[in-house]
Order: sequence, then C-alpha cells, then structure tokens
Amino acid sequence: MTRATAGPEIERLIQLLARLPGLGPRSARRAALALVKKKELLLEPLADAMAAAVEHVGTCSVCGNIDTTDPCTVCTDPTRDGSVIVVVEDVSDLWALERAGAIRARYHVLGGTLNPLDGIGPDDLSIEPLVARCAAGGVAEVILAVNATVDGQTTAHVVTDRLSHLPVRVSRLAHGVPVGGELDYLDEGTLAAAIRARTPF
Repeated sequence: MTRATAGPEIERLIQLLARLPGLGPRSARRAALALVKKKELLLEPLADAMAAAVEHVGTCSVCGNIDTTDPCTVCTDPTRDGSVIVVVEDVSDLWALERAGAIRARYHVLGGTLNPLDGIGPDDLSIEPLVARCAAGGVAEVILAVNATVDGQTTAHVVTDRLSHLPVRVSRLAHGVPVGGELDYLDEGTLAAAIRARTPF
C-alpha cells in the first residue's frame, strides 16, 4: 500500500491531475510538485484561469464547439464560408482542423459516434440539429470529417442518409497515404483505401 507523502490538499491535486488525458499517477505527481513549488508563478494563475473557465466556458448552441461566447467565435466569424459545414465527432477534431488552417468553413460537432455496444444511437448524437441547419437553407456542402473507424464510417452513413432529402452535397475526407508517408510502413487497409481513392496526376 502506497503511503501519502504530502498533505490531503496536495494528494487531492495529484489525484485530479492524474485523471487528465495523457497524465498517469507519476506524471501527475511531477506536475503537482512543479505547481506547488512555483505557487505564485504557476499555481495561482492556473487556479484563476480555471475559475474563469468554470464561470464562462460553455457549449455553442449552434455548432457544439466549446467557447466563452454563445454563439461561439467560429460561428460569428464573418470571414467564414457559411455554405460549407464540416462535421466532426468531437471538439478536439474541430480544433485540430483549425490548427491545420485548411478550410474557412463552419462546423458541426456530433458529440461522438454511433456505438450500439455502448448504447449510443442516432438520437444520442447531434444529427437532427445538423439536418435542421441544412434545411434552413444556405448550406451547399457538408464535409464529413469523421475518423476512419468502423463507428466513424457507420455514423457517416447515417448522417448521409438523414441529409439525402436535402439539396446538399455530402463529401468526406480523403483516405489513404499520408503526406510524407512511406508505403512500406502503412497497413494494408490504408493502402487499399489509397488505391480506391486514387486521383489523376
């Protein structure tokens, strides 16, 4: 049995940090120690930032993004192409696409993927609000930027089916050889997808 090496407040900090993605107990202990050792420089500003986040951060009622305003910064940006909606599984996917800077469109966060084993069906995802956004007019294309997993592709098929009665073009991200990838290191499924999705040179 592991003995506590610090007071209950520090142990609670370690336990909470260990719940974060990518941080295990040892990493959480190191992070907590760094915060406590630099209390004025790190811990207090972090506590203030977290308190502000608790008070102000929420979910955008239009697209499902996380922001301090509703509608969010992306939805209110007048430089974006409102005729294109990029559909993603999670907010982290939205942020990843924004970091890439490949498209200046609007987004829609589904909130996950279909997963019958976990009891997640179409009604548990934000599919109907997407259909309503497209039905309201002004949307010419929906880009399905979901993961290339079985659950992701099943979700994409359901979304496509729900949008089939609307005059909206539905496309998806290309699958295949990544930029800088070497064929010898790719799995068979990725190579097969790349062959099927080949484009003119």
